[in-house]
Order: sequence, then C-alpha cells, then structure tokens
Amino acid sequence: MPPAQPASSGDAFGDDAQPTSSLEPGPAKVPPSSRLSAAAWALRAQFFVSGALFATWGVHVPTVKAHYGLGEQSLALAMLASGVGAIIALAQAGRVVGRFGPRGVAAAMSLLLCAAVAGLLLTQAYAGLLITMVLFGCTASLFDVAINAEASEIEGRAGRPLMSGFHAMFSLGGMVGAGAGSLLPGWGIGAQTHLLLASLGALLMAWAACLAMLPLTQSPDDAKHPLSLPRGPLALIGLLAALGLMTEGAMYDWSVLFLRQERQSDSSVAALGYASFSLAMAMGRFGGDWVRARLAPVRLLVISGVLAAVGMATSLAVPVAAAGLVGFALVGLGLSNVVPVLFSAASRLPGIAPAHGIAAVSAVGYLGMMAGPPLIGLIAEHRSLTMGLGCVVLMSVFMALAAPRALGTLDKA
Repeated sequence: MPPAQPASSGDAFGDDAQPTSSLEPGPAKVPPSSRLSAAAWALRAQFFVSGALFATWGVHVPTVKAHYGLGEQSLALAMLASGVGAIIALAQAGRVVGRFGPRGVAAAMSLLLCAAVAGLLLTQAYAGLLITMVLFGCTASLFDVAINAEASEIEGRAGRPLMSGFHAMFSLGGMVGAGAGSLLPGWGIGAQTHLLLASLGALLMAWAACLAMLPLTQSPDDAKHPLSLPRGPLALIGLLAALGLMTEGAMYDWSVLFLRQERQSDSSVAALGYASFSLAMAMGRFGGDWVRARLAPVRLLVISGVLAAVGMATSLAVPVAAAGLVGFALVGLGLSNVVPVLFSAASRLPGIAPAHGIAAVSAVGYLGMMAGPPLIGLIAEHRSLTMGLGCVVLMSVFMALAAPRALGTLDKA
C-alpha cells in the first residue's frame, strides 16, 4: 500500500479516491463515497465500543475484587488470565480475520465480548472468573485485530490518514465508559445492572455498525497461516509497539501513585495525573490524522518519542506536582499517535496481509503492555518509583532512535 497522501480540499471520501490496497483477491474496487464514509463512521463506532468496554471492566476492578473476596495476588492472576487469552487468540487472529473477514469477526466477537463483560459478577466461583477473563482477553483481541484491519483498508481506499482518528474514538469510548461507571452508583444503579446495561448498549451499537462495515475478505493463501514470530521490519515495528504500550501501561498504572508518593499530592491532585495523560492522548489522536497528512511516519515517530521522553523527564526531575501534570500530558501527547502509526505501517508491509501484520504487532505489543507495569513495579520496590519511571524516558528515546530503521522503507519522503 503506498503511503497515504494529504486530503484535498474536497470530500475526504470523494469519488476520485484511488484504492491503495485490498483484502480482496484481485484489484480493489472503490465503493461509492457515501458507502466508504458510512463504513468509516461505523468503524469509529466500533472503536468507541471497544474503549467503552475496556473502561467498564477497568472501573469495576475493585468491584470484582470485593465480589470474589480476592487478594492482590489472586486479582493479578485473573488479569493475567485475560492476557493469556489474548495471546492465544492473537496467534490465530490473522487466519480467522482472513477467513471470515473483519465484519464477520467483529460481529461474533462483539457478542462474546459483551457476554464476558456482562458475566463478570454472575458467579461466586473464582474459577468462573478466570474463565470469564480468558474469554474477555480472547474476544477483545480478535475484535481489536478485526477493526484495525478494516481501518487499514478504509484508510488506504480513502487516500488519506484516518487511523489516528479511529484510535481517538477508542480513547473517547474509554473516557465515556469510565465516566458512566463513576456516575451511575450515585444514581442508585448497582454494579451488575451497570454491567448488563453497558454490555447491551455496546452490543447494539457494535451490531448496527457491522451493517455498514465493508464486506472484506482476504485471498485464500492469506487465511491459511497462523501467526509466526515477526522478523525483519515487522519485528522492529512490533518492538516499538511493545515499548509504546509498555509506556502507556506504566502511565495508567503508576502516574497517580507517583504524584501521591513522590510528590506528596492529595488524592484530588494525584487523580489529575491520569486525567492529564488520558486527555492529552485523546486530543493528540483526534488531531493525529491532520499531523500524519503533513509529517512522514519516521519524522512523526521521532517527534513522538522525543516529546514523551521530555515529558517524563520533566515529571521526574522537577519536584513539583504541577510539573508532573504537565509532563504527563506531554507523554500522552507524544504517545498518542505511536500505535496508529505502527499499526498502519504493519498493515502496509509488502508480502504481508494486513490482518497478519496487525496481529503480529498486536501480539508483541500486548506482551509489552503486560510486562511494562510489573517491571517498573519491581524497580520501584528495590529502588524508587522515580527510578522505575525513568524506564519510560529510555524507552521513548529508543523509539525515536529506532524509527528510521523501522519505518524508513514506508516513509513518504
């Protein structure tokens, strides 16, 4: 797929858009502009659903812990079960999406994913929770690969960057899902009712969106092979995705504690650490397609890594809570387009089907997301949280330095 070009002054989905790739055998056919526009909006809804469901699970982690009477270790094991389910699914994601197409996989996985979220509190047995979490990890990862594969195809057919905007809807869905989870208890709506309502609403939105998705399929050869260890440029893209998601996970898990523990902030100020990071990331993604249309992938990734490194270094070096909030926002802004750029690059590598490329990068990236926060916690336990979060600076610098080698062949320049 040739690099996407800046949008013209007309309709982004105009009839003059030229196809740049296809999941279908043979030459790609450009749908009418209205059809492509509808598919793009449907996909934005799917990303919103994914983010909202992740947030719904996130806000109910304390609820799950209390419901099952879990300690920290048992809760961590349940979270690990989700990660194991994701890795198992990602090993077959390219083949599954290749056989059934993104629309079919999204429809099936949204049903199972919503069932998993709705069933988090339906049993008292810990084994039941573990099974539910494995199902959650499997279905969420397959859903993610399916919608990202479709996003890559729509971006190519539209002839302009769109991936960052799709991922921005994931961030927006997460903010809405978390907000609903925090507000509903005050309105007398219990946890189980919230889970059921959120799951039902997400399912209806996802299925409605599936009706407008493009009916894409891959060639028979693309659907035969399961995931193998990525090599060459794909391996380096996967490594950068892992570092980006490690950094993102570290911010989600440790930013609030850093402000509380290292800067002695009160709870209200410390909570703003997560909020500043998340809001900056969402804003960066909403503006990301405009930036991607004007900056080559290598340059954008270099700037992203440098910005994240400077932001984290500021938070760690200046012993004032306000500096921490500004630094965390810079980290969020820097990381906002890392995953969209890398997923788009993975889907465009010559000789690799988009779904396979995205699945491979997702698998390596997911391993990074699981490994990052515990690594920082281990360093924090033996040294300090400040030193542990110093890893974020090193990982961000490495992303900037490795970008030319990882994305040089796909650069527009």
